[in-house]
Amino acid sequence: MKISAFVLILLLSGGLAFTQVTDAEKQLKIQSADSVPGWKKGGVINFTTSQTSLTNWAAGGQSSIALSGLVSLFAHNKMARSLWENYLDLGYGSLKQGKKDWWKTDDKIDFTSKYGYNLSKNLYLAGLVNFKTQMAQGYNYPNDSVMISGFMAPGYLLGALGLDYVPGDNFTVFIAPLTTKMTFVTDEVLSEEGKFGVDPGNNVLSEFGGYARITAKADLMENIAIQTKLDLFTNYLRNPENIDVSWEVLLNMKINEFFAATLTTHLLYDDDVDIEIDNNNDGVTDEAGPRIQFKEVLAVGFSLKF
Repeated sequence: MKISAFVLILLLSGGLAFTQVTDAEKQLKIQSADSVPGWKKGGVINFTTSQTSLTNWAAGGQSSIALSGLVSLFAHNKMARSLWENYLDLGYGSLKQGKKDWWKTDDKIDFTSKYGYNLSKNLYLAGLVNFKTQMAQGYNYPNDSVMISGFMAPGYLLGALGLDYVPGDNFTVFIAPLTTKMTFVTDEVLSEEGKFGVDPGNNVLSEFGGYARITAKADLMENIAIQTKLDLFTNYLRNPENIDVSWEVLLNMKINEFFAATLTTHLLYDDDVDIEIDNNNDGVTDEAGPRIQFKEVLAVGFSLKF
């Protein structure tokens, strides 16, 4: 993705972070500057299910059942001159229609740990480690005999050193000019095909470049909260103008103490990942190349926020 497109995404994310801040959140930011040292923990746990059963239904259709789960946790430790932040996001969803096997609809493991040493009031010298992969194998549906991904295929490990601007609990900007990104493809079949940017037959792709992460969260109104995370990475050594993007948004709309609706979106662009396109649906790939990927999940069910 070219730099001009990135600027637009960055502006949209920044606009979301600043325009949606309520008066209550502003007050929280003021209080957080002198918050009491110690651990602060919380998160959202959501589980949803839906089911349709059809018997002799004249209008047609298929019986189906869908299950999905979402876990988003954080643990922050504020010390006298340092700040340690940890985040864990897990998601999994599955769908069964008629007599077909279960199809995966969502799958992610995302862990981040960031440690910063205070240089001034809101500025930290910080190091960040991020790990991403998935739990189960993915297939080229409706063809469930062709595996296209799996646990650690791909897996991503990123280590970054830079400056972290933390004006409060609800907004951070981390910029790291020194960053190493490693892509793992442990499945030998996918490795031989050179999937996810690795050279055919290799299991690891190493990149060196610059990285930025922006996080923001806000209460839009009573019982409606939003949080967003934007990750940007450029490889200094190859096509630095093509910046990798990962932009996630989680909207949590509380119905009552135990039930809520959640909307999650994920916009993804990776210059090393080729997306195969079959233009005429004849089963033959007509073209392949990096493309914008987008995922949206809307769920209503049991939810616990703490």
